[in-house]
This record gives sequence, C-alpha cells and structure tokens, in this order.
Amino acid sequence: MSTGNGADSAPGHTSTTTTTRTTRSAGRHSMFSSLKIRNYRLFATGQAVSNTGTWMQRIAQDWLVLSLTGSASAVGITIALQFLPMMVFGLYGGVLADRLPKRPLLIATQTLMGLTGVALAALTLAGHVQVWHVYLAAFLIGLVTVVDNPARQTFVSEMVGPDQVANAVSLNSANFQSARLVGPALAGVLITAFGSGWAFLLNGLSFAAPVAGLLLMRARELHPVRPQPRAKGQLREGLRYVAGRPELIWPIVLVGFIGTFGFNFPIWLSAFVSDVFHGDAGTYGLFNTLIALGSLAGALLAARRGHSRLRLLVAAAVLFSALEVATAFAPGFWLFAALLVPIGMFGLTVNVTANASVQMATDPEMRGRVMALFMMVFTGGTPIGAPVVGWVTDTYGARIGMAAGGLVSLAAAATIAVILSRVGNLRLSVSRHGVTFVPSPRPRELVAAA
Repeated sequence: MSTGNGADSAPGHTSTTTTTRTTRSAGRHSMFSSLKIRNYRLFATGQAVSNTGTWMQRIAQDWLVLSLTGSASAVGITIALQFLPMMVFGLYGGVLADRLPKRPLLIATQTLMGLTGVALAALTLAGHVQVWHVYLAAFLIGLVTVVDNPARQTFVSEMVGPDQVANAVSLNSANFQSARLVGPALAGVLITAFGSGWAFLLNGLSFAAPVAGLLLMRARELHPVRPQPRAKGQLREGLRYVAGRPELIWPIVLVGFIGTFGFNFPIWLSAFVSDVFHGDAGTYGLFNTLIALGSLAGALLAARRGHSRLRLLVAAAVLFSALEVATAFAPGFWLFAALLVPIGMFGLTVNVTANASVQMATDPEMRGRVMALFMMVFTGGTPIGAPVVGWVTDTYGARIGMAAGGLVSLAAAATIAVILSRVGNLRLSVSRHGVTFVPSPRPRELVAAA
C-alpha cells in the first residue's frame, strides 16, 4: 500500500536498502529542507502573507453572510458558489495548467484574486454590500481558482525538483495552517472593532506578496516541465490515465467523500457558535484557530516523514471521521474546543498524504490534469455537500449536521480501506502492536501451512 517506485516495500540488494534507509533518515531530520531553495523561499514567503489574508476573508465572509441572513444554509450557499466552478470546469483548468507556463499563469491568477478582494472591501466599507455581492465574489474567486489551483500545485515540483516534492507539499500545508492561526484571530478582532470590510481589504492587498515573489524568482533555477501542445482528447487522456491506476483513483475518491461531507466546518462551527454556545465572531475565530493548531502539527509531522503511504491515508481518514462524530456530541464548550485540535491534525494528514501520494505517482506531463481532478473532487464536491449539510444543520441542529458528515466520511474510509487492501493483496492484522495491514499469504504458503 505504499506509493512511488515501491523501493520501500520491495525486496532488493543491501546497497539499495541502505540507500533507502539513509534517504528516509535524512528526510526525518530535514523538516524544512525545501526552504533551502531560494525560489521556494520566495514562494513560501508570499504565500504566508496571502494565506493570512485568505483566512481573514474566509472568516469575514462567513460571518458577514450569517449576519445578513441569519442562516447556516446561506453560508453553505456561499461556500457552494465558491467551489461550483471547480466542479464544473476543474478538469479544463488542469488542461490549461499542462499547456501554459506556470509562473506567468500564477501571476495573472493571483492578481485577479487580489482585485476581487479589493472590490468586495469597497462595497462593504461603503455600506452597500448585500448578500448577492458576497455570492458573486465567491463565484468569481472560484472561477480563478479553477486555473490557479492546479497550476500552483504542480508548480511546486518545478521549484524544488522531484526529490523534495513530498516535503514541499507538506510545508505548503504548514504554511497555510500557520496563516490559519493568525488570520482568524486577526479577522475576529477586525470584525468586532471595525467590521468585515477591513478584512476584505487586507486580503486583497495581501496578494501583492505572492506576485512579487513570483516576479523575483530565478528562471534558470527552476525545473520546468515542457508545456504540452494543444491537442484533441487531452481531457479524456487524463481521465483514462487516472482510471487505470488504483494508486491514483482510490485516494482521489476518498478525498472526494471527505471533502464533500467531512470538511464543512464553516457551516458547523458558525452553527455551534450561534445556536449551541451562543458566542460571537471571536468564538468563531477561536474554533478555527484550534483546528489550525492541529492542522499545523499534522503538516509538520508530514514534512518530517518525507514520504507518503496509502495505509497512513486510510488510517488518518478513519480517525478524522470518528473524531468528527464524537466531537458533534461533546457536552461542553471546552471539550468541544479541545477535540477540534486532533480533528485538524488528522484532517490535514488526509489532505497532505493524498496530495503528495498522487503527485509522486503521476508522470510530470500529466500532473496538471491529475491534480486538477484531485482538487475538483476534493473541493468541487462542496457545491453538493455544503447545501445538503447546511439544510441538515438548519433542520436538525448543529450536532446532527456535524455527526452526519462524519458518518458518511467514516463509511467511505472503511469501504476504500477494504478495496485498497484487496488491490494490494493485504489483510487486516490485529496484534499487541496495533491494527495494521500486512501482506496476505501467497497460495503456495497457504498450501504449505495446510
């Protein structure tokens, strides 16, 4: 159930095994090794600023919609509109990412997202904002993300090279989650003191940092993938490529279920704040910060590992889903808040492990289309899941809404664990060391045992 070239699981010569162990050992002691690369440092610095602004806008956007409408379903609609373009056009974004040079493409997409944030800030600060303005801004950001996401995901390998992909993907997630620690807290202060408009403005201006970083990169130090020429059938080619590889298709299916039903925290947390714990924007920011703490821990642990395994993906998905169900019925405020930390850690482990596994198992010329499918399934299912989860939450309460999402995710994780074990000829082993998958005996061994 490992991914990549299989060297870590296949028998080999002593020298190969020693090399593999040495590489792993180095990975364990090089948590921040990608940051030694200048181009990646520029990228990571710009993303740290922009990600902080993005989290500020997410909190301000959700809270503004809830303030204007008083409805968790309206928050769900906002989220759905932001991810609807990915569901409809996501694969085409991957085709464009494979055809076009990544760096100029990212300069354009990051600039457009910054302008959208500034426009929403102007409406809000002028006192003219209406809920449909927020819906429109979310939809426009979603359209730009269709191209930005696969380009940004695949540009990582061009900055750091193939040996550092897993580490860089993990550090990207750590970067995002670090911003999640600062962004919600800062947004809570700004919203309480001045209103949502200032959070939108700072987010719009924050995109100047990644654009500057991209412009300052040294092109000669990149590892560019040759853009694919325009040709018929490239979309179908990408789908056939994924369909023929179990190490790609099943992680994508798993993150699709979890992304659709298990990652609807804006809906659940806003409902818990307003209906269960009767808090305010500061409470909502606190909950998001606690999830971010766990997510940051998960990202740093993934960076330290330096490799990705499908068995880790499945185990993290099961634990994430089970914790989500348990947290839904937590009786007190502080127990609920404390459980958000491990939820964040295992949720981020699912995302990073699946992302790195899929990237490393994909040929470079197909990576844009494959990662577009990955992100389309992971985030594109939100237009389906968010309104449904929002309706369940409004109708039956925050606890039932969150528990339902966790149960669907748990069922998907358990089912795919069985499928992957059969594909990999594995069986479940229960021992004093824990519950793991181990290779099944071969027919010859079964006969010998009999």
